[in-house]
Amino acid sequence: MYRIRIYYPGKTKAKFIKDGISHYLKILKPFAKIEFIELKEGHGEAKKVIEEESKNILNVVKLPFILLHRAGTMIDSLEFAELIREKSSHDFVIGGVYGVNEYVIKAASALLSFSKLTFTHEMCRLLLLEQIYRSMTIISGKKYHY
Repeated sequence: MYRIRIYYPGKTKAKFIKDGISHYLKILKPFAKIEFIELKEGHGEAKKVIEEESKNILNVVKLPFILLHRAGTMIDSLEFAELIREKSSHDFVIGGVYGVNEYVIKAASALLSFSKLTFTHEMCRLLLLEQIYRSMTIISGKKYHY
């Protein structure tokens, strides 16, 4: 069974995203143990928020980790499934509303981007879970819209 930890600052506030996350957590249970690690959300001006949240991330996240970042490599779902298949444990970091500082970027073992489009940090949580589920179906040979 795979073990996947997802670190992110702040609560998930949008009900439809919470509902989607609950849905994917439920259908992922046979494949993986998913752990969401909610970190303290920063407050104040953007620069201060980035520094607070980045410090919290680096104090808690286990190395190595994959950072979801707009400058990351874009891969398709089959490549993502292969990344997941490579080892049984993965840690992902999703930055907050303003992103993360250079220290978090440098500490990451890999940067991954889902799109050239910008998504909210909350939406990325749901998108990551969907791609993890898609990966599990690919790895196990199940059919899932691909």
